Amino acid sequence: MPVRDVLQLGNPALREVADQVEDPGSPEVATLVADLGDTLASWLRTTGYGRAIAAPQVGVRKRVVLLNVGEPWPMINPAIVERSEETVVVWDACLSFLFTFCRVVRHREVTVRYQDLQGAWHQLEAGVESDLSELLQHEIDHLDGVLAVDRMISPRTLCSREEFESRYRAGSPYARDE
Repeated sequence: MPVRDVLQLGNPALREVADQVEDPGSPEVATLVADLGDTLASWLRTTGYGRAIAAPQVGVRKRVVLLNVGEPWPMINPAIVERSEETVVVWDACLSFLFTFCRVVRHREVTVRYQDLQGAWHQLEAGVESDLSELLQHEIDHLDGVLAVDRMISPRTLCSREEFESRYRAGSPYARDE
């Protein structure tokens, strides 16, 4: 499957709200998921980053996310149905602006409802222990046209990729991408 171009910060398509997928089992969705997987694998190989990707990042306005947390995990029509009141501040970056990192506020725990590629519904409770909560929030934000920079706690937390790698990467979820 082809590696697709990842839209970069400033592209207005990243700010659009994605449409629901009507048929999760369609060949078009399977092709999109395969392309997302190849694109994510390519980014991980070439940059050392790539835990997840959302369809809008490759210019497809559909509610599809692919996580790569040990193995590929496609989520169709994911939605956060519950959020903890407790929040955490974490480092965040994005394939759409990998040149910069920032600190963002995320809910400590979330419950996400999503469909698999056969259309079956699942519910997942995610916490910060596995870094899954913040990752799901980041990717689902993409489906709503929200970027990590929108959730930045302060412009003072902006950090170049080089500075992040030298000072903070080892203690972050990105340390596992290597």
